[in-house]
Amino acid sequence: MSDKARTLFEALDLDQDGILTREEVITALRVRGPSLAASGDLPFWGLGDADASSALFDTADQNGDAVLTLEEFAAVVDRRFGWR
Repeated sequence: MSDKARTLFEALDLDQDGILTREEVITALRVRGPSLAASGDLPFWGLGDADASSALFDTADQNGDAVLTLEEFAAVVDRRFGWR
């Protein structure tokens, strides 16, 4: 797991409970996405609309429990963003 994936997960975890919900990912990417991209914590091309954020969530939710752990999230973003 990359440090960048951990940093992004923590930035998207709005309620800081250690898991991400679909709504949390969509909201956080909309609100915090531009500043995360500007700081280098998210590729600019990784910014997307609600549908793209929802698709990212679906890809990462390997066990189908409707929440993302850090491990599930990192496995997808490290591969998608080339952080590994």
